[in-house]
Amino acid sequence: MIPVVFIHGTRTSSGIWRDQVGAVTGAGHRALAVDLPGHGDRTGERFTLGEAVATIERAVDSMPGPVLLVGLSLGGYASLAYAARHPGKVAGLVLSGCSTEIRGKPLDAYRRLSLRVADTLRPSRHTWHVVADMLTAMRGYSALADLRRLRVPVWLVNGARDPLRMEEWRFLLAHPGVRLHVVPRAGHDVNSHAPHAFNRVLLRALREVPLIAERLPDRLASAAVRTARPALL
Repeated sequence: MIPVVFIHGTRTSSGIWRDQVGAVTGAGHRALAVDLPGHGDRTGERFTLGEAVATIERAVDSMPGPVLLVGLSLGGYASLAYAARHPGKVAGLVLSGCSTEIRGKPLDAYRRLSLRVADTLRPSRHTWHVVADMLTAMRGYSALADLRRLRVPVWLVNGARDPLRMEEWRFLLAHPGVRLHVVPRAGHDVNSHAPHAFNRVLLRALREVPLIAERLPDRLASAAVRTARPALL
């Protein structure tokens, strides 16, 4: 059974995955939800992408065999960064709220989204530094570049109302193993807004990982040939 590691988004914590942890453990899979630096039980720490990746590494190393990484928003970007740098440790990824590059207008949208979350979580305003730390850490990071390096299947599960799904088409073109699921009426926190729909995709991904992974090398090879083929004059 493929173990699962869950990584949350900005200004939340591992607690957002309660429904998902219950679903996958109920299906017989081991599961672990972690707190990133600056979040949850680690609120007093400063966020860096390096420590976020190290957090995922420790979680993955505590599990038997390759894992399915499930990441939301910042957790999705951190999961991509980890998977691209640790081939063989990840069986697949389920990513939500991270289908755009964090730069320019998308960066401004992410900033506005973080402000809305902060307004919702007024008692936690003393953790506001994590937003500035996150924006600094993600500057110059390319999720698409890391996605292109992967040799494992990827599921994008986005809420239809999520402002950070504006470049889904680029993510679909970047890797032949990407599958897209858009959940109607759900927003950025799709796993909380539509837990049943999210869990259905998650459990299906766990069932399909071995079959897709078996066929993926041929699809990657075909994609590489198409990319390398010279243009006709």
